[in-house]
Amino acid sequence: MKNIIPVLAVASALLASCQSNTTKTITSTDSTITTAVDTSKNSEQCFEYVKNKDTATLKLMNNNSTVSGDLAYNLYEKDKNNGTVDGIVKGDTIIANYTFQSEGKASVRQVVWLRKDGKLIEGFGESEEVDGKMKFKNINQLKFENSIEFNPVDCK
Repeated sequence: MKNIIPVLAVASALLASCQSNTTKTITSTDSTITTAVDTSKNSEQCFEYVKNKDTATLKLMNNNSTVSGDLAYNLYEKDKNNGTVDGIVKGDTIIANYTFQSEGKASVRQVVWLRKDGKLIEGFGESEEVDGKMKFKNINQLKFENSIEFNPVDCK
């Protein structure tokens, strides 16, 4: 009986502290607790930005702490470009490289999105070229106000 109370207390604490979307199973045998986390599921999310004559679409495949997918911008009176994104997830922030074609030329630039209220808000800031890729000088100083805001949509 003495062993059951600490085991139940630890199990309750684990369940109360879990606030992620992963599935957890707890198995109890006398004084041992085993936790198994199901991280095998990939999730696909789609987003869209529409404002006046500007549009952009983003399709992401989340795999644990990495993302990959497709991104396309069609901004009024600017060159249309589309390509792929590959990056990482850090908390509520996605940091990725966008490899795209525009005017027949291949380019790579860093993109950063902040996840807020189910939306992805693109960050903008001072950039520099490093090893042929455009990267932000300081990710911590990016601006997310008055930015491209991707709204979630059903994937097609």
